[in-house]
Amino acid sequence: MRAVVVGATSWGRTLASLIGRAGGGAIVLCRSAEEARRCADAAPDLAFEAEAPGDAGAVIWAVPAQRMRENLRTARVPSAAVHVSAAKGIERGTLLRMTEVMREELGDAPVAALSGPNLAGEIARGLPAASVAASDSAEAAELVRVLLSSPSFRVYTNRDVAGVELGGALKNVMAIAVGMAVALEAGDNARAALMTRGLAELARLGEALGGEAGTFAGLSGMGDLLATCMSPHSRNRAFGERIGRGMKLEEALAASAGVVEGLETTPVALALAERAGAAMPVAELVSRVLFEGLDPRRAIPLLMEREPRGE
Repeated sequence: MRAVVVGATSWGRTLASLIGRAGGGAIVLCRSAEEARRCADAAPDLAFEAEAPGDAGAVIWAVPAQRMRENLRTARVPSAAVHVSAAKGIERGTLLRMTEVMREELGDAPVAALSGPNLAGEIARGLPAASVAASDSAEAAELVRVLLSSPSFRVYTNRDVAGVELGGALKNVMAIAVGMAVALEAGDNARAALMTRGLAELARLGEALGGEAGTFAGLSGMGDLLATCMSPHSRNRAFGERIGRGMKLEEALAASAGVVEGLETTPVALALAERAGAAMPVAELVSRVLFEGLDPRRAIPLLMEREPRGE
């Protein structure tokens, strides 16, 4: 099968490599012929083009979540293909998941979401990893599984699109919190507590928004949370560490390599939580540190001082 990957990001290039390992062919769609030439010089083993082939059976959207709608409107790709979101975020303003944005822009085209503990650098080096392809269409999910599966990359399928997408988006907020705790040398116990309570938060909100409880114990919930919180290569955790060391928001962003999805997701998650009536104390404190000037050193004590309750 031929596939198009929209977005010459590190994740987009990695996905194109995965398709090649699985025996398929992929081109990475660039914004211009000049960008395609520059990318080809840097990664000569991949195909970069400014135009998408008309016979592609799948289009993978590896673009930042807040630019997904713009790309859906401007990129010229086969409309009849299966369209796959590889972005982990929720749209500002509309509070829509990425496949919901795709539905609005693409109409009746089959859509799917790809999520899981997928640090691009490790996958690019051929280290073993697993992911989840979620879709309302069993055929679309199976197509994604076949397209990406290889001896080093195992893909599972899931019908719980909401749960898979929400787990992938919300864990970035928790990774920022863990990054702060790392910088503050709060200890392994504190990090474990943050990850555990963070998982409880994202599962609580996810279920309130239509996700299934079991999904949040799987690869796109707990798995993605652990990888993003534990790895020093995680952009969201690294961003949290910079904030924890006392950097201002603008400085921490400037020092980040790539988009920090958790920054955009934090206020969106709290808006969803308010609408659903779900408590998210960790996310609330992350928001206060990022946007209200709360000293990171006060955040963990504030969590510890909350009124005791049953787990």
